[in-house]
Amino acid sequence: MTGTPARPPFIGWLPYIVAATFFMEYLDTTVIATALPQMARSFHVGPNSLSLGMTAYMLALAIFIPVSGWVADRCGSRTVFFSAIGVFTVASVLCGMSQNVAEFTAARLLQGIGGAMMVPVGRLIVVRSTEKSRLMQAISTITWPAIIAPVVGPPVGGFITTYANWRWIFLLNVPFGIAVMAAVVALVPNLRGSERRPLDLLGLLLSGATLTSILYGAELASQPGENPWIAGAFVAAGLVIGYVAFRHAQHHPHPLIDVSTLRIPTFSVTVVTGSFTRIGIGAVPYLMPLLFQIGFGLSAFKSGLLLLASALGNLGMKALTTRILQRFGFRMVSIVDVAVAGVFTIACGLLTPESPLAWVLIVVFVYGVARSMQFSTLATLAYADVAQPQMSAASTLWSAAAQMTIGLGIAFGAVALRGAAVFNGEASGHVFTLDDFRLAFLGAGLLTLASMWGYWQLAHDAGQSVGGGSRRQDAS
Repeated sequence: MTGTPARPPFIGWLPYIVAATFFMEYLDTTVIATALPQMARSFHVGPNSLSLGMTAYMLALAIFIPVSGWVADRCGSRTVFFSAIGVFTVASVLCGMSQNVAEFTAARLLQGIGGAMMVPVGRLIVVRSTEKSRLMQAISTITWPAIIAPVVGPPVGGFITTYANWRWIFLLNVPFGIAVMAAVVALVPNLRGSERRPLDLLGLLLSGATLTSILYGAELASQPGENPWIAGAFVAAGLVIGYVAFRHAQHHPHPLIDVSTLRIPTFSVTVVTGSFTRIGIGAVPYLMPLLFQIGFGLSAFKSGLLLLASALGNLGMKALTTRILQRFGFRMVSIVDVAVAGVFTIACGLLTPESPLAWVLIVVFVYGVARSMQFSTLATLAYADVAQPQMSAASTLWSAAAQMTIGLGIAFGAVALRGAAVFNGEASGHVFTLDDFRLAFLGAGLLTLASMWGYWQLAHDAGQSVGGGSRRQDAS
């Protein structure tokens, strides 16, 4: 890095500042699902008409996340981070003030641009400003919003839309955004890349087309009324374009997404194997509320209260994550935890309305514990062996993979549920039974368990540079 400025005296606050922006982005993404019916009534349209706004947001993320690292290197991380928070906050106001679907879609597109720059650049600031010995704790701090928000989002959204107005979901971002922007000005260093790389325009187009095609195809496949062959064609096209983008990045002197970081074993496993893990585990926050509401016949609010057990598991695990990784190491923790996550994902599908409440809470709680541990492990291990000059490239690739797998996790849950319904004889795929949920959870759990193979290939001392297991223990 060139011209690295002196660190602010309160550099320890950086992970908390970045975590606050992550929470804004992830909570905003999850709470909107429960508000869709009320929003549709406000716009005098059907709920499905609002899917365009959801799609616009995801497309903005897909297009602009890959370029976030280049922009941060060129303009300075603080400048880009501050601007992204501002754009996201203003777009939130516009979403809350929208009077029709067109206005809402445009506002969500702008919000997606802000989110695409805010999340990866925030993570980049933390990994660039934190010593390797303290990186585990810093990453643990900034990952909790991604773990907690999908769980607390539905009950929060349900409470706001039931007792207030859906517009407050977006307007509540304003005070948070202003407060975080003030903290960014005071505490965040304006770091830049070590060289001024030219923009890889072709790489930007290829990466954007890849992510857009895969995400759109997955979303299409999850809709009962859509042709699955067309959805599959979009996914296949995305994979083909992705291969072309990969080959382009290998031969370009200044690629937008530097795939050479995948040669680092600890980083590669968190991107490749970790993607399958995140898709499997990420299907549960979509399936579980539906199980409680459709399968159990509970109200949205009561369903949200049950999901708080998962949130408690997430939060409770955060205090122990660092000590567990230091004691047992990344490899052992990854293998054991992904096994627990897979088994308890399957167990979620075995719950019935007659299951004792205590057992339901235990299953949901343990799933939350495993989810928290695995996501924190992946996020920390990713940067264990990445050199400072490669931090920007690694952060960009990680952010693109993480964002895509968040969307694919939801889509996988929807596709698995739709497929289970068809398999069980409900040809339309619109009506779901407990048997359908059982098969959908089974599919998510098996995918999670299958990813164990990748963690098994890790070296026993993987992640040692960031405190993953002691040398004395490894030697013994």
